[in-house]
Amino acid sequence: MLLHGYGADENDLFGLVPHLPDGVAVASVAAPLTPPWPMPGRAWYRIDSLNSRDSAGITAAAEALLRWLDAETGDSSSVALLGFSQGAAVALQALRLAHDRIAAVVALSGYAAPGDLPGDAVLRERKPPVFWGRGSRDEVIPQNLVDHTAQWLPGHSELSGRIYPGLTHSISEQELADVCVFLSQWKDAIRS
Repeated sequence: MLLHGYGADENDLFGLVPHLPDGVAVASVAAPLTPPWPMPGRAWYRIDSLNSRDSAGITAAAEALLRWLDAETGDSSSVALLGFSQGAAVALQALRLAHDRIAAVVALSGYAAPGDLPGDAVLRERKPPVFWGRGSRDEVIPQNLVDHTAQWLPGHSELSGRIYPGLTHSISEQELADVCVFLSQWKDAIRS
């Protein structure tokens, strides 16, 4: 399932599909909010400034996503979420809220929201597969959130991650190749 970033829409990440493993069904969801005018597209949660993010807004967006997922798929135990920026934050938050319904997360140019959630203890034990990729020159995600994510993810997931030299707040060909390997391994694991 594809989760777009701030100011984009559900069509934005479909260009990634040719870079994903063969044989996976792909869906994309539109975020519930519209950003302030004149920004186009959709938003998962409000951003009041470039240096702050509200964890409660991320949680509300993840809860809405999980309700949609339940209504559309029923048994979602083999769902992987791939999110970019805001979509990555929502994907990681959904994993924290519903570790039994999300099988893997690909978080591109995103972060884990600060604060504790009840499912965090289970994640420390279960360690679901998470890929976290980001650019070394990404100046959109505040450094304190990057630092928090770098400390939080290794203890709560089976982390595969990479920092891409020179990459800004975007997705590179090398990152897509790494994502394909990660998702292929996830797909093979759920088949066995």
